[in-house]
Amino acid sequence: MRGLPALRRGGICVCVLVACAVAGACGAQRTSGGGRVSGSLRYLALGDSYTIGEGVAPEERWPTQLAAMLRARGIGVADPEIVATTGWTTDELDAGIDAAAPRGPYTLVSLLIGVNNQYRGRPADEYRAQFRALLRRAIGFAGGDAGRVVVLSIPDWGVTPFAEGRDRAQIAHEIDAFNAINRDAARELGARWVDVAPASRLAPSAVVGDGLHPSAEQYRDWAVLAFPEALAALGAN
Repeated sequence: MRGLPALRRGGICVCVLVACAVAGACGAQRTSGGGRVSGSLRYLALGDSYTIGEGVAPEERWPTQLAAMLRARGIGVADPEIVATTGWTTDELDAGIDAAAPRGPYTLVSLLIGVNNQYRGRPADEYRAQFRALLRRAIGFAGGDAGRVVVLSIPDWGVTPFAEGRDRAQIAHEIDAFNAINRDAARELGARWVDVAPASRLAPSAVVGDGLHPSAEQYRDWAVLAFPEALAALGAN
């Protein structure tokens, strides 16, 4: 398989989102039907299926839940502008950013990418170089302020029902190696790092119908973990 699989509904792969970079172009103001919530502080979320929230409703994605938590704290953060697609690797996210052309600066930027590099057996050295390049781009979108960038670790899909019959210990070992890379890059470049891998390992059944992607409840756990770093990034801690 090319990457971790997407859900299929009626034979059509549900896997693509490049959110509008300009709120007005998407009817971003919240309506009774549930559009995006606008705010004075802009948030850009970069990633893959874990950022797009494969299999959950838009309001249940972890970046959207994080934005809602920040607003509940009285911080006027808009719903995230998302550049993410199920199955993307680091180089594909890089190309996706080129295509989406988000316009900074953003007050908050998040980055979660790498599971499909691991899944496809791509080398760690390649991930290291490409992740660092993506992190530098994320910092650029934050107006050059690395402290406004929050990196999330890669969750461990090896504990999920989807991984039945696979070498779960080897998957965990590789995920840990990739997470050491994104952790070290975040620390070296001055970004914030949030480790969601332990939470994913504690909730192997908290997945949607494909037995692989996290449920809304697990995404809420990630948002809770990211919340203190997001507060600090916004100078509100």
